[in-house]
Amino acid sequence: MADDTFGVVIERLFAVIESRRGGDPSRSYTAELLAGPEARIAQKIGEEAVETVIAALGPEHEAVARESADLLYHLMVLWARRGITPADIGVELARREGVSGHDEKAGRLRPSGPPGPSRKPEVK
Repeated sequence: MADDTFGVVIERLFAVIESRRGGDPSRSYTAELLAGPEARIAQKIGEEAVETVIAALGPEHEAVARESADLLYHLMVLWARRGITPADIGVELARREGVSGHDEKAGRLRPSGPPGPSRKPEVK
């Protein structure tokens, strides 16, 4: 019987996503996403995130699970496109383990250096 724990399933799915790189976009949705503009992947992540939120506001637990799976899939396509692995995400999550969310966020809002996606500009 296959191991269907979350981590194992994520690793298997990521391996399938990676295997589609360079594949025929007319035969594989994943190959199509990987070959297309990264903005298309980002758009799909946004759409799936909104659909997950809408499902979360409804009564069906299954709808939340389905939309969450779609969101995770598209996020993993982005990871593959950027050369990020599930292990990289695991390292980042482990780094944050045991750290208050407020403290972790404050650590990303350092006033030095140029503002980036996770930094707010310094107010003078």
